[in-house]
Amino acid sequence: MERKQFLKSLGLSGLLLPLLACSDGEDPTASTTTTTTGTTTTTTSGSTTTSGTCTVSPTETEGPFPTKDPSSLVKADIRSDRTGITLDVKITIQNKNNSCAALEGAIVDIWHCDKDGNYSEYGGTGMQSTNYTSVHFLRGRQTTNSNGLVGFTTIFPGWYTGRATHIHVHVYNSSGKSLLVTQIAFPEGTDSAVVQVNAATNSGYTKGMSGYTYNKSDNVFSDDTAGIEIATVTGSVSAGYALVHTIAVSA
Repeated sequence: MERKQFLKSLGLSGLLLPLLACSDGEDPTASTTTTTTGTTTTTTSGSTTTSGTCTVSPTETEGPFPTKDPSSLVKADIRSDRTGITLDVKITIQNKNNSCAALEGAIVDIWHCDKDGNYSEYGGTGMQSTNYTSVHFLRGRQTTNSNGLVGFTTIFPGWYTGRATHIHVHVYNSSGKSLLVTQIAFPEGTDSAVVQVNAATNSGYTKGMSGYTYNKSDNVFSDDTAGIEIATVTGSVSAGYALVHTIAVSA
């Protein structure tokens, strides 16, 4: 019996189905929203140039593990006590309603799982057995500068059954109004960072790629045929990695 059918048979589907996002699928009502076409070029330094048109990033569910009090997590280094391969994240926010210009003053929250696939602020349940309810690792908030840029220092996320490697992002305007909830996907392939990291047992990544869900089969990323949600990732296991991504919103 499929998991959703099983939950329905228990009378729990209305409560739990929206919470399956980070286990074996995302909320099916979180549809992909796109507008127009165009080009955006992002450099490794995080600065951007635009042609005046862009595509609004897809809307996705926050999943079952959203940050509970993001306003208390204003920090750029979000590693806390988590070990793993360093990942420097640079995200640029553009405003579709202003010719895709950089959006200054936007509030950007990110969160993701640790190398073992666990989230902070949750746990002790069937969805995540390890109890991390009292800690807040791998969660943080920053405000975009005049270039629409925020930066975070974190670790390369691990993975868990049913999901590809990913980072959650929630973008607000300067007054705190929600503009977009989305997710960032990682490039995949034989020599990709995802493959290299998950083979790095010396760094604590012990799962390998057996049982991994690739982007094309992931319930969130599988309909992103244009690759809008896939970031640029460079670096190495020994030196660490850098992730650069541009997100367009309607502000």
